[in-house]
Amino acid sequence: MAHVLVVEDDPIVRSALIRHLTDAGHTVRSVGTALEALREVSQLGFELVILDLGLPDLDGSEALKMLRGVTDVPVIIATARDDESEIVRLLHAGADDYLVKPFSVEHLSARMAAVLRRAGARSGPVPQDRTVRVGGLVVDPLRRQAQLDGAPLDLTRREFDLLAFLAQRPGVVVSRKELLTEVWRQSYGDDQTIDVHLSWLRRKLGETAARPRYLHTLRGVGVKLEAPEPLP
Repeated sequence: MAHVLVVEDDPIVRSALIRHLTDAGHTVRSVGTALEALREVSQLGFELVILDLGLPDLDGSEALKMLRGVTDVPVIIATARDDESEIVRLLHAGADDYLVKPFSVEHLSARMAAVLRRAGARSGPVPQDRTVRVGGLVVDPLRRQAQLDGAPLDLTRREFDLLAFLAQRPGVVVSRKELLTEVWRQSYGDDQTIDVHLSWLRRKLGETAARPRYLHTLRGVGVKLEAPEPLP
């Protein structure tokens, strides 16, 4: 069971979430503003945050960015904004998952279990993989560091996991299903999530989908990472 922070200003919704999570065996604290949430996560150790977007002091997306500045605790967004561009923006800001209101307690429990499982896998035994070199790319799974042509790459947790998984299989085409299973630790999901993270990773590698260097997408098959062709 997990130590969960619920950030929700609607007292009825908050009470319902607290009751459900407590009945499920979780330890729950709750706040109604973004600033209170920031204070809580900076002082206490949580394993999961459920964050509403419609907060009275700050928009939840701004609160998410501020949370990401002080902690890497998994965050599930609870939002009534069923909009694709909004979802992409939230993933870009560092959300681990999202739920569109109204949602059932069963749906919430399933999403929480998946997020906590992925977080547990990340914090489990230190991997024994050695440093991987692919062209000018160097990935160190033990230290969770990556460099490109000698310059350090500033990667999010998920971007590093994705890069490391592909770098350990240079030249091998990996399907989206395998990425969901091995990187996201879930058996189902939206291809959009993978595409968004690949796009961010490409940007940091100095390339685009139209002009790839390391990351190559094979439409309908998957994606592979390989060293770029040497310049003539």
